[in-house]
Amino acid sequence: MACLSCLLEYGTVKIIVIRNKAVGSVFRLIQFLIILYVIGYVCVVRKSYQVKDSVISTVTTKVKGTGFTNISGLGAHVWDVADYNIPPEGESSFFVLTNMIITPNQMQSSCPESQAKNVSFTKYFDLPVFDQLNASGHITLLKGIQTGLCVNYSETVKTCEVLSWCPLEIDTDLPENPLLAAAENFTVLIKNTVTYPKFNFHKRNILPDVNSSYLKQCEFNRITDPHCPIFRLKDMVAEAEEDFQTMATRGGVLGILIDWSCDLDFPEHYCGPKYSFCRMDNKNPENNVAPGYNFRFAKYYKTTDDVETRTLIKSYGIRFDVIVFGTAGKFNIVPTIVNVGAALTILGLVSPVKSAVLGLGV
Repeated sequence: MACLSCLLEYGTVKIIVIRNKAVGSVFRLIQFLIILYVIGYVCVVRKSYQVKDSVISTVTTKVKGTGFTNISGLGAHVWDVADYNIPPEGESSFFVLTNMIITPNQMQSSCPESQAKNVSFTKYFDLPVFDQLNASGHITLLKGIQTGLCVNYSETVKTCEVLSWCPLEIDTDLPENPLLAAAENFTVLIKNTVTYPKFNFHKRNILPDVNSSYLKQCEFNRITDPHCPIFRLKDMVAEAEEDFQTMATRGGVLGILIDWSCDLDFPEHYCGPKYSFCRMDNKNPENNVAPGYNFRFAKYYKTTDDVETRTLIKSYGIRFDVIVFGTAGKFNIVPTIVNVGAALTILGLVSPVKSAVLGLGV
């Protein structure tokens, strides 16, 4: 019966009014700080009354531009998008060739190893062991398979003979200025579509009222035309605080950052991409082993004698990585109730905490 009567009882908190300006000021200050935190940080900054979703994105690119070079081993050559955009499309990235080392007329044969490795030997037993022996007993080198012979590299120098594509590439004579300097005026069209599946929201970076004639003449400018999806390569590199010609000599990686952070409580046209650019590869002069960006590819053909021949190109250039990120938020009653309830709970704790700190009883 005693337990039953306890369940049917109702109690209230005894309230004591303390007429003290110092205590009252502390109490109101704490209340003000809590309200400021809830309204200013939780609601305005964090927007905790919204439910959030992360962006899902697709990107396609199309590079345009033409350049001209006159290089030993290649001759006069006009470069169009099929020549310098390698491969034509990547996974949200594209590459533009700006500099190169060309080794023409290579054939499968044996030839002396290049002295560029600083190896010079006059006796068979002096041949260096760079890697482990393979199954056939030959030694694997970077540029060929060692035959075990020492042959004339020049009139005064002998080096190891290798089976390889001969003559071997000498990749130490990189032009100091980029051969395809005109690449700075090439342009790229970036087509980006984003989705926020939780809100069934879809949008492109190309405005719905844009027509093909506009795309043929517009060019992105942060002030005069911030919605144009066509970018000049030089301008993107400049916004990353880099010099295009310097970067193009040895290559590099540039990030194209597209921010799709949106507040979907506002009309749809307020949600749009914000572009920024930064260099992604290492530029630290104290720790810059293998700087820049390069790779090799070859063009194969056959001579009139049906002998397979190739032109080897060590290509330097700039890889552009398109990185899309962002979150969207929209009002939802559930997080609103949760955060308002949490704020009221914190406000309710002000009196007990204040009393405990000041040593007052209630």
